[in-house]
Amino acid sequence: MDAVAGEDQSFEAWYRATHPLLLVAMRAYTGDRDVAAEVTDEAFSRALRHWRRVQTMASPDGWTYRVAVNLARRRARRQRVERRLFPLIASSPTVSPPAGEVWSLVRDLPPRQRLAVVLRYVADLDEAEVAAVMKVRRGTVASTLWSARQSLGALLAEPEAMEEKL
Repeated sequence: MDAVAGEDQSFEAWYRATHPLLLVAMRAYTGDRDVAAEVTDEAFSRALRHWRRVQTMASPDGWTYRVAVNLARRRARRQRVERRLFPLIASSPTVSPPAGEVWSLVRDLPPRQRLAVVLRYVADLDEAEVAAVMKVRRGTVASTLWSARQSLGALLAEPEAMEEKL
């Protein structure tokens, strides 16, 4: 038990002495405060996870710096790939959501009814497929869609009722 407490204390002391220096170095290396904090924290997290081995190394600091640099490089590579691929993804044809008065009313339906309507009429799934997605029985989907149509019908009829009163 004492050995574990001693290891934790030596890690803590080492962490307190080394963390600020690594953070400053990673900030200078990456040029980004958030990235620097992220890779520094991850490097120390890995050092703690492997502390028994790391503390016996000739240079625990060097190992931790190497981990942080590798993490920063990996992140930079990933960002370069994303920037290269993003225009290809962004130029893919997109389907715009349905527009119009009815669809603005659909957004006001209870979540279960709204999901059923979107899956049935936008995604064009049949009732059995909607049931599978919603993890309910097909009869529940039919009932939910019926309720949604009734609600929408009532909402659409309201303006006419208002006009008749005038």
